[in-house]
Amino acid sequence: MSLMYQKLRARGLTFTHVCEVGVYIPETSNILDFINNGVRATLVEADPDVAQKIKAAFATKNIDLHPVAVWDTNGTLKLSKAASSTFATELPTSPALENDRYHVSEATTFEVPCVQFSTIDDGTIDLLSIDIEGGEWYVLKHLVSSPKVLSIETHGKYYTNPFLTEITAWLAQHQYTLWYKDGSDSVFIKEGLFPISVFDKLATKRVELLIRWKKFKRIFKKK
Repeated sequence: MSLMYQKLRARGLTFTHVCEVGVYIPETSNILDFINNGVRATLVEADPDVAQKIKAAFATKNIDLHPVAVWDTNGTLKLSKAASSTFATELPTSPALENDRYHVSEATTFEVPCVQFSTIDDGTIDLLSIDIEGGEWYVLKHLVSSPKVLSIETHGKYYTNPFLTEITAWLAQHQYTLWYKDGSDSVFIKEGLFPISVFDKLATKRVELLIRWKKFKRIFKKK
């Protein structure tokens, strides 16, 4: 059971349409518990091989699978595959580039169809999880729905999302509040959905301090 699912269940919240952009393998889906409980789910996965695994694993579930990349335009997009991290080749940084020192090569680069998220979003998504290795901003930029909960990959080890400024401004404009952070994601809720506990605030501060400490150690090692 995922941390997000546990925390939302403890709040007594229910959802009718959940969405995950950047699923990776089915068993690691951030919304797996919702899918298994029969909640309608929209899944977006750009890697065609992984998309086939998702289709097979969730064949009996209430899902709508989109085997495409989400980007700022409709057309085609080059992706680079680094183990479990597949990212848009033209991004300035990604977890694989920053944390693992991955070097882009033609051998691990492939082309996929890409769409703006507005072509997928029907306006009813009430929980959205985005983990596309640096391209999360392009989902928010073209978002039609107004989810109650947003989970966004914003950080991780040495990595910081390259569009964090744009994401932060968008969240403020659309009235979202930070609920908590884990090792890679920041989870936000619509303002007023429920009060954020002191425990959650302290836990978030702890994660933020840990992130700063890791980056400081890296700088220190370089010197």
